[in-house]
Amino acid sequence: MSGKARLLIGVLLVLLVLLQYRLWVGKGSLAEVRALERQLAEQQARITALEARNRALRAEVESLRKDDDAIEARARSELGLIRDGETYFQLIHPAEKPADE
Repeated sequence: MSGKARLLIGVLLVLLVLLQYRLWVGKGSLAEVRALERQLAEQQARITALEARNRALRAEVESLRKDDDAIEARARSELGLIRDGETYFQLIHPAEKPADE
């Protein structure tokens, strides 16, 4: 084999090694692409969950804007408010007895 052929083979081998390095380890490698795809999937799932939460909150806001009964129900359940003339009773359930007694 002539010197030019050996030099050409050597250069081609070096290029092959460099390209393989970039494929497996360097920037834009397969591992990096997989990690970015995984991050993208996680972000898309997060966005979907947040969009569903936003839709629920918009529906709740719309309900509170249009329906006075919804406002009253929320005030009663979350704030413990009562109307004039009503009596508030709070029932306290006794704690469970330990099993060893």
